[in-house]
Amino acid sequence: MSGETSTSALTHVDLLFLKDRIERWIRFGRPVSEVERDRRRRIVAFTPGAVFCLVRWRANEHGTVQSRIAVLQAFSPGAPFTLYPEVSPGAEILLNIAGWSKVQSVLEAIDAVERGGFAPESVAPDYWRHVGSRIAVGLPPRGYDRARHRAWQGRRRIFS
Repeated sequence: MSGETSTSALTHVDLLFLKDRIERWIRFGRPVSEVERDRRRRIVAFTPGAVFCLVRWRANEHGTVQSRIAVLQAFSPGAPFTLYPEVSPGAEILLNIAGWSKVQSVLEAIDAVERGGFAPESVAPDYWRHVGSRIAVGLPPRGYDRARHRAWQGRRRIFS
């Protein structure tokens, strides 16, 4: 395949926008392709191992009925993965949080990572596990800094 990733190895995410009813969107990550199904629906694809953030929100006539945010690592052939709504075939779940106040806390953590000069998709996957664990129990996550990022880059070089 000389540097290209086969379509079957990609992780596809179904995005949707129905005004005031359903929103599914990518907060961060670098899709390698995007197909517009119609003016409301798109399918984006990520290469194996890519980290991305999917936000899902749904409402009815009474207001918000679902707010959920997940940081996911795209499926890699031969590696274990978990089924996740709107993600095909599935992904490794690094963070999975529900409830608007907690979703807001995750969005604030993402903003803090970006303010620190890091692309959220390039930080250590363990950091997203940390953020999810802390927010799930009502504690603020620790910040992501240069020392943590250098340690992650070193681990990645050693194990790749």
